[in-house]
Amino acid sequence: MNHLMCLYKVVADKTPYFSIEEITRKVSIGPARFGHPCFYSAEDIKLANFTVKRGEQITFNSVKEVDGAMAVGCVVVRNNESHSFTLPLSQEGQFYECEDDQIYTLKEIAEWKIPKGRYRIVKLSNTLHTWDYSSPLPENFDGCLILMPVYEMQAIMKFRKDIVHILSDLDVEVKDITDCYDIGSFLQPCSLEDIFERTSKEFPVVAEIMEGPSGSQKTYNLFSTGKEIVIYKKYQAARVLASEMRSDSSKRHFLIPMSYKGKFKRRPREFPTAYDLEIARSEKEQLHVVATKAFTSPHKELFSVSVGDQFLVQQRQTSEVLHEGRKKLIDVLACEQIQSDTHKKVLLPMYMEGGFVEVIHDKKQYHLSEICKEFHLPFNVKVSVRDLSIEEDVLAAAPGLQLEEEITDSYLLIGSASSPVESWEIPVYRLNMLVHLLSKDVQTVVPPVMRTMVEEVSEEEYYMLRRYENITLHPPPRPPKKPTTAPLPAFAVPKQGMSDVPQAPKVRYPLLSLNALQSRKQVPFLG
Repeated sequence: MNHLMCLYKVVADKTPYFSIEEITRKVSIGPARFGHPCFYSAEDIKLANFTVKRGEQITFNSVKEVDGAMAVGCVVVRNNESHSFTLPLSQEGQFYECEDDQIYTLKEIAEWKIPKGRYRIVKLSNTLHTWDYSSPLPENFDGCLILMPVYEMQAIMKFRKDIVHILSDLDVEVKDITDCYDIGSFLQPCSLEDIFERTSKEFPVVAEIMEGPSGSQKTYNLFSTGKEIVIYKKYQAARVLASEMRSDSSKRHFLIPMSYKGKFKRRPREFPTAYDLEIARSEKEQLHVVATKAFTSPHKELFSVSVGDQFLVQQRQTSEVLHEGRKKLIDVLACEQIQSDTHKKVLLPMYMEGGFVEVIHDKKQYHLSEICKEFHLPFNVKVSVRDLSIEEDVLAAAPGLQLEEEITDSYLLIGSASSPVESWEIPVYRLNMLVHLLSKDVQTVVPPVMRTMVEEVSEEEYYMLRRYENITLHPPPRPPKKPTTAPLPAFAVPKQGMSDVPQAPKVRYPLLSLNALQSRKQVPFLG
């Protein structure tokens, strides 16, 4: 059943904070993008080598120890230059929340964007289509919500490894016994995000799984509750986001690692406009297309297209046309029309809405890394040689794949402590798993052979991935459908992969936060 998943913008809180320490107590600050709140000070803040001006946006990145005292690592961007500094928790003043132009799901807002002890006002921004869900929004909803969190306590029992959830409306009497018990005797559950926050020098570590991951990935079944694992290291790894080429609504989405050993053959791409031909054009080879839709040019200087016409795409340029008795310059795409025994130079208007399909002459088989290096994404392929190292290569069964974007994400390398023969990359922000660390030495410091794992992502996760990529990488705007009185501006045509955009951050952001209380404390619970 098709439904709409709503996205919201948060309204800046107008109530001030009176110290940096108050902000750290009430606002989530962490390594993820959600954990980088922005504030401004009502007065100048004079530091040893830098002055933060009043009203200037300050991004809070992390809480850390500096010279024996706790402080917040901050960044101010001024004249396109970043200035990093720290503010001690003791710093006082009036600090106000900055306007946030990003969009979030209600889940993300509830877990990251509601300060402790305060409520949050949000506004409906837009919606995304997903599946199997019913909208909780009331009829005649005007777009604004006041969110008031209802908390659930997570606790660990002393003599057992069971994790219990205490609802906020549970009518019980609670007695503080902290002074009577050694907190060290309680297990300390850690999420994958908690583990990822540790320094690289602290790896490898041995851990026991307290709550195993859920999902259909067969590899995740290896990490069941009670199993001991070795977490070898943390790092950022490249993935290619791909979708099945299907016309129905049941197409699946995948994240393919660069270690994928299968090979791909090219599949024809489809282009709805002449402008899309310009984007796909490359220096490596000349783009050869066949028209699938007729187009009649309103200008005699430009070419009228018939279904079946074949073209070799050359370059973008400007051309002078006669429009209503006056000469005007418009953007055009220079092509060669392939005729039976000759080629004819023609000009197609850039605003032309037609239809083209690519003609493939390349019979070569490519590894994923070669495609990302040699071609623009998106790119259509089909698996020609499956990855034999994967028990069931789900990509090989797909009728075709569109490789959409190259991303970078956060991963942990994990293996079995009892039989360290293989290791797997597991995503930090898309896998809900709780572990507790064991004081055991790692027998094998060097990770065993890493198994390739193609990750299938849900429809909702797919939209979240595309949403965050588009924050950094905006496609160029469509040209107007009709000629303008002046040449169209030159569009920046970025390559459709993040690795090719110099300004794109290489840190991958989480899709959904996985634990309701990011700053939870372990509470003694007698059982």
